[in-house]
Amino acid sequence: MSIESVKAHFKKWDREQDVMEFDSLSATVEQAAETIGVCPAQIAKTLSFRGDGDEAILVVAAGDAKIDNKKFRKTFGFKARMLSAEEVLEQTGHAVGGVCPFGLKNDLDVYLDESMKRFETLFPACGSSNSAIELTPAEINTYSDAKAWVDVCKDWEDELIIERPLEKITK
Repeated sequence: MSIESVKAHFKKWDREQDVMEFDSLSATVEQAAETIGVCPAQIAKTLSFRGDGDEAILVVAAGDAKIDNKKFRKTFGFKARMLSAEEVLEQTGHAVGGVCPFGLKNDLDVYLDESMKRFETLFPACGSSNSAIELTPAEINTYSDAKAWVDVCKDWEDELIIERPLEKITK
């Protein structure tokens, strides 16, 4: 079971008990934000792309960010092509709606988008469509063993959000 692989992953840092499971769905950014009680931007979504070869790459971004195709191509050297739901499950071991950079089936390259750095904490999924964990950007970097921070997204607000209830403070 996918959430079990994520809990096993977090056990290395004694954080498995911090994985939250909900009675309601958290499969989309909007559902997760509603379930957790935060703004959608604070949901850390994991996007799966076809890499340069057979392997996939993962990009974790803030919930309000969208992939910028020009930035993506400039950063990675190939076109942004998302995996199908079947390919996502095959590559990550997680079904769409629970995809995260933790407890992966395969050793995939993980990249973190700059859009997440404006938050104290974010909420990535934990392998199921009704789970999440609250982590700082630095913790996401550590726990995902990310290769690098990248700037491949657009349409997110460049504002700092401090705590819940969410208060926006311009940089």
